[in-house]
Amino acid sequence: MDNKMSINRLAPQQWASSLIALFTVLILSLVLTAPAFALDLDAAKDNGWVGERYTGYLGVVKPESGVKALVDDVNQKRTQVYKDLAAKNGITLEEVEKIAGKKVIEKTKPGNLIDLGNGWLKK
Repeated sequence: MDNKMSINRLAPQQWASSLIALFTVLILSLVLTAPAFALDLDAAKDNGWVGERYTGYLGVVKPESGVKALVDDVNQKRTQVYKDLAAKNGITLEEVEKIAGKKVIEKTKPGNLIDLGNGWLKK
């Protein structure tokens, strides 16, 4: 008989300790990395952190963690799309932004925030 202890033959107490340690590490890693997850645009709108503006762009309503980065990212992408549409249709960027502003406000869900030029209000 071999006197070496096999890893597969842990005592019940060792299994319990190992599982507790594993779950502790897992929970801590989830808690510590939670802020790193990308903020969802719909959630940000539903929470009243961002709203649609008459300019065709998002605006920050409440500067919660990650909101400004989200708004900047979305607005940067919108700017590129608007520029492409303007070039394709032979109109100015400002004209595209004005049309887009009307459309995004029309599509905004009731209860979410919009800015028609006079500050934030619920749609």
